[in-house]
Amino acid sequence: MSSTVSVLEKKDFIKWFLNHYQLKKRECVWLLNYLVSDDQLMEKVHFVEKAEYCPKAIIMSTQCTDGVPFRFYKQNVLTTDAEKSFHDIRLNQEEEIYLELNFNASRLTPEYASVLEENPHLPQNMSMDKKYGIWAEMVLEKSIETYRKNDIMAKIDAALDQKDYDSFTKWTNELKNFEKQPS
Repeated sequence: MSSTVSVLEKKDFIKWFLNHYQLKKRECVWLLNYLVSDDQLMEKVHFVEKAEYCPKAIIMSTQCTDGVPFRFYKQNVLTTDAEKSFHDIRLNQEEEIYLELNFNASRLTPEYASVLEENPHLPQNMSMDKKYGIWAEMVLEKSIETYRKNDIMAKIDAALDQKDYDSFTKWTNELKNFEKQPS
């Protein structure tokens, strides 16, 4: 299966992810760094949801979620030993690897959405519903963000019109904080 996402995009995403989130198992960081270090392996990596349906899958979770720390699936075998998965990946570099990352607001993160691919192993009835759900959530989140920013800017304008320095300062600081948040 050829990926619609470039190796560079995947590597950039993993680096971004590791800088913004802490995984529950440190071995997961080692595994992601190993993948990033090998372009041929990265060609075989696919970010998907519901990875447990895939023939070879890794599921990792960050500290900020309730998800399982680590799971590696190969055919019908499941292990929580990251070292075993590392050896399997190292010895079977021609196999596709499906990777699912569970982290806070993952479905609303544009960085993750940009590397997320449709899972080709999902049961037929699940695949399209999931895809449209992700995009709908992203559109909704962006709309809420735009509304909130416009609301703050309107309050700044009102404070200026009323020559209310305290309100102006309050809402200007609020806007600065809002714009610092990752979108």
